[in-house]
Amino acid sequence: MTVSVILAIESSCDETSVAICNNGKITANVIANQTIHENYGGVIPELASRVHQQNIVPVIHQALTDAKVNKKDIDAVAFTRGPGLLGSLLVGVSFAKSFALALNLPLVSVNHMHAHILAHFIDDPKPEFPFLCLTVSGGHTQIVLVKDFFDMEIVGETLDDAAGEAFDKTAKILNLPYPGGPLIDRYAKEGNPNAFKFPEPQIQGLNYSFSGLKTSILYFIRAQEKENANFTLDHLNDICASVQFSIVNILLNKLKKAAAQYGIRNIAIAGGVSANSGLRSGLQTLADQLDWKVYIPAFEYCTDNAAMIAIAGYHKYLKGDFVGQDVAPLSRLEF
Repeated sequence: MTVSVILAIESSCDETSVAICNNGKITANVIANQTIHENYGGVIPELASRVHQQNIVPVIHQALTDAKVNKKDIDAVAFTRGPGLLGSLLVGVSFAKSFALALNLPLVSVNHMHAHILAHFIDDPKPEFPFLCLTVSGGHTQIVLVKDFFDMEIVGETLDDAAGEAFDKTAKILNLPYPGGPLIDRYAKEGNPNAFKFPEPQIQGLNYSFSGLKTSILYFIRAQEKENANFTLDHLNDICASVQFSIVNILLNKLKKAAAQYGIRNIAIAGGVSANSGLRSGLQTLADQLDWKVYIPAFEYCTDNAAMIAIAGYHKYLKGDFVGQDVAPLSRLEF
């Protein structure tokens, strides 16, 4: 059997990541994070692209070292084309094109959101087709009907803000440092999820909306702090637990509806928010009630990483699905 070695690059936001896929197995997955954005409460696109330029070469070298492969062993270069921050994408795409051109290798373009879903095919157990995947991140919230590796249909999505953004904006309201989503998860473990009630948006069908929830949380905190300036500090754990409970309920209620509508019991979650312990726990509870088979990727494959680009690139390589040197990054890439 011919062995295929794929080098993959992910640079859609503020993580510079490079992975090696050796015949369908991930043998290296190196991620360089950018802590500079903590000073600003969010990702600064210009700073992100500059740090990518600093990180890309050392991360490439580290991945090759970890995988114990030489540049001459590589059969193709996969990269994130989009969606993402254009400046950040430009660094990864330009490097991938140069690397492939220098070694006369084929290029494989990967949709970042497809890759999040295909991260489930890195480790066992792997989902059987068809399955539903709830893909939740700082920029996207989607319910996707996955019929095959590259036959996917969005059946529900957010009409405004993403669930991950709701977590991060709530954290900002609570004066928690960036990135705030994981901190809400941490504090929620010590709080009462029923301490405070927040309204669930009444959106028809399988779509989501989180802008109204964010506004209700903001008004609630402001009103409480007028009565007690220390309200947030005094009730931080309960606020975080209640917010997380609300967001998770909104996500899972629509997923439950989608599973019933399509008659599917193979259910997966993906994206950065799939690392949230409340979402994982809530999904497992639903699975026990409804006899679902649930698939949750390892933590390292939930946030932005090149391993998911590598496994997606590997399956596209097997199909001979390549792009030319004229390929350009796209901040908005059609699903």
